Amino acid sequence: MPYTVQGVVARGKGQEVSLETVTVPDPGPGEAVVNVQACGVCHTDLHYREGGINDEFPFLLGHEAAGTVEAVGAGVTGLEPGDHVILNWRAVCGQCRACLRGRPWYCFATHNATQKMTLADGTELSPALGIGAFAEKTLVAAGQCTKVDPAAAPAVAGLLGCGVMAGIGAAINTGGVSRGDSVAVIGCGGVGSAAVLGASLAGAARIIAVDVDDRKLEWAKGFGATHTVNSRETDAVEAVRELTGGFGADVVIEAVGRPETYKQAFYARDLAGTVVLVGVPTPEMTLELPLLDVFGRGGALKSSWYGDCLPSRDFPMLIDLYLQGRLNLDGFVTETVGLGDVEAAFAKMHRGEVLRSVVVL
Repeated sequence: MPYTVQGVVARGKGQEVSLETVTVPDPGPGEAVVNVQACGVCHTDLHYREGGINDEFPFLLGHEAAGTVEAVGAGVTGLEPGDHVILNWRAVCGQCRACLRGRPWYCFATHNATQKMTLADGTELSPALGIGAFAEKTLVAAGQCTKVDPAAAPAVAGLLGCGVMAGIGAAINTGGVSRGDSVAVIGCGGVGSAAVLGASLAGAARIIAVDVDDRKLEWAKGFGATHTVNSRETDAVEAVRELTGGFGADVVIEAVGRPETYKQAFYARDLAGTVVLVGVPTPEMTLELPLLDVFGRGGALKSSWYGDCLPSRDFPMLIDLYLQGRLNLDGFVTETVGLGDVEAAFAKMHRGEVLRSVVVL
């Protein structure tokens, strides 16, 4: 029998979200229904509401989530009711050219559930990032479920489903930060602070947090930043160079997604250094750089997709580190709220008042 639940829906561009009755079908082949226990309020959900992703309204929002498996469909192996899982939005296919080359974190054919969740009147919903977890239950592809140790509270574990994994992965997986490196992180919201945490975990000797908000810089210090720069008050590039012997950082992570801050990242790195773009730009943004500088400065310019993570590898490992007291995930949870508080949480996030509001069900 289908499930009738409450979920947070964006009906139109720029409209406030509403709590609606949602019908979740029984899982079909390769699918799973998950009891959502917690879901972080991420900027991507706000982008969906604002029409910044696509115009396939109405959306069932929420994607940064953890919960327990309610039921699985035919052909699903390695997953059963009661399993504690983090939901991921890149369920690797195992068959595309990236997967066959041994690089599944770049999978080009990730998949979602085939069936649609609907409103009570039968209107089909578009689940955010193929998940739609601002709901009591959601339907996903079984490959979007990654089993983790149930000892980790869902409000913390779910954060690895998007923002925190994106930041940690940008430092470790994409940026290749290693022992003794100097690292600068531009933009210290949730993803940027996670990049600071990842750089610290990797053993970076100097971690420079850059932002225009002193509150966010204080957050970054709590995750391992050794130096902070308020770029509203001083030139970020010159400050990073001054803190790195005049050279620039080995790795600069841009967690804003704007041309201005990307240029800062480009010029704040050392020769042969690495720039990692993990902030998400909007479609109309363009970038202009002297091609001679791109050539002459050498190094690497990279984009980080989901922290270049492999959920089956990275989620359990990071949860283990958290349970050992070696990874401060609790510091990202600013507040816990209910399903009816998502719109207010969006406003707080937009004002920069929180690292993460987490919906707890």
